[in-house]
Amino acid sequence: MPDAPSPFDDPFADLFGKLPDPRERRSTSEDAPRGASEGSTPSRADGAATPAAPMSRREAREAAARQAAAGSAGESASAPRPSAAAPAAPAPSTPTVADVDDDEWPFTGGGSAAGASSYSRRGETATARPGATATLEDLFSGDHTTDSLGEVPPPKDKRKRRIGGWIALGVVLLLLGGIAAGGLYVWNTYEDKIREVMGWEEPKDYDPGLANGEALVTIASGDTGAPISQSLYDAGVTKTPEAFYDYLIETAQNPPFVPGVFKLQKQMTSEAALAALLDPANKMENSAQLREGLTVEQSLPILADGTGIPLEDYQAAVADPSAYGVSADTLEGWLFPATYTFDPGVTATDVIATLVDRAVQSLDAAGVPVEDRQRILTIASIIQREARFEADFYKVSRVIENRMDPSNQETFGLLQMDSTAQYGYGELHDGTVSSSGEALTDDNPWNTYVHPGLPIGPIANPGDTAIDAAMHPADGNWLYFVTVNLDTGETVFTSNLTDHNRAVAQWQAWCSDNPDSGC
Repeated sequence: MPDAPSPFDDPFADLFGKLPDPRERRSTSEDAPRGASEGSTPSRADGAATPAAPMSRREAREAAARQAAAGSAGESASAPRPSAAAPAAPAPSTPTVADVDDDEWPFTGGGSAAGASSYSRRGETATARPGATATLEDLFSGDHTTDSLGEVPPPKDKRKRRIGGWIALGVVLLLLGGIAAGGLYVWNTYEDKIREVMGWEEPKDYDPGLANGEALVTIASGDTGAPISQSLYDAGVTKTPEAFYDYLIETAQNPPFVPGVFKLQKQMTSEAALAALLDPANKMENSAQLREGLTVEQSLPILADGTGIPLEDYQAAVADPSAYGVSADTLEGWLFPATYTFDPGVTATDVIATLVDRAVQSLDAAGVPVEDRQRILTIASIIQREARFEADFYKVSRVIENRMDPSNQETFGLLQMDSTAQYGYGELHDGTVSSSGEALTDDNPWNTYVHPGLPIGPIANPGDTAIDAAMHPADGNWLYFVTVNLDTGETVFTSNLTDHNRAVAQWQAWCSDNPDSGC
């Protein structure tokens, strides 16, 4: 009766015990008689030839060394050289995949002193990888680790890594630049609204203690807080155009302002500016200040207030332009804008003569021929009324020249300057830059929307820069211009109607967002 199985018996022990031990195969190869050939094939028990175990690289090198030593010994004993007729030893054949058993892969055969061996797949010959220094048997026997198998990874390409790093840096800088540019655009466009929302509004007034220098401010008859506030800002006295007016509102003051020219300082507080305007000691006697762009009608009351001469005397003094050497129907454009101080006892005729002489001086400085004075003053007066910044005066002058060029008459035919239509219709100083439909269609000799060429005469008193721009226009092909921001004076100049219409749309959008800014 069979013995009962023990719980410690392993049913697979016999099976694992029958598996070949690779160490025994290697030991057999190493323990073979040294006199036998490295490639001999001992017989198995059943009489069949047993395949020789594959040699490792170390074994191959040792075998090669022994052969070399044997050869040296033979030469030293003067062994006869083989006859030339002796057949040469057959070259060892290169094994292929078909010649190697699966359990013998990777194949390692007798190689050169460098230890390189050849193997093949699908019948193709290839050179063994130089990094493969161990066999699977060495791995199983524990003589080597997996680090000894396979090809050593190639070193990293530092040049490619550097190039990749520069590319990554460029992308980062590009993104940061885009973010910065976008932020700058938003800030420049919406700075006022951002400051208002975040509570970052800049003070409207200068801080006390900053007053310096000298500034002349003219107060005309009938001026109230709003126009005086603008005059103070234009003269550099206050920080913002509305600072003085807001101060009057906040303090509930409505003082009686006296017409005349007052001497103040730059960078004053609104409180200090008000005190200076109400102090009679700051009023300059027999002085008058005319700013650029005023008409004769606007200039005469300022002269009367500054000199104390009746307005009627000035109206009579300008009635005959020929008395001052001007061959025109009016003195429009000839009363040069500046600050004047006159001696006591001066007459209205003396005052007007002084202003006309100053205009002639400016015309001569710009190189204007005597016979061309009226035409240049006419162009300069349009430039003075149309341009916001002196840097744009020369561009506006070029637009006027280009539009009057005979080659452009088929496109335009008319100069079409709004300031001329507004002047002829009497709405030049209504507080807006837009022309009414009535002004654009009114048939008067100044309206360049109705009559070709220049108007019949100047429409305001131009300053030195406007006169020089009329004589020396900038180089360019501009045919249009429009001020797209009335607060900053930003003006866009274009050479075709499509771009001009785009700029007009920009101005209209700005006016829609700023309905109280004089559009």
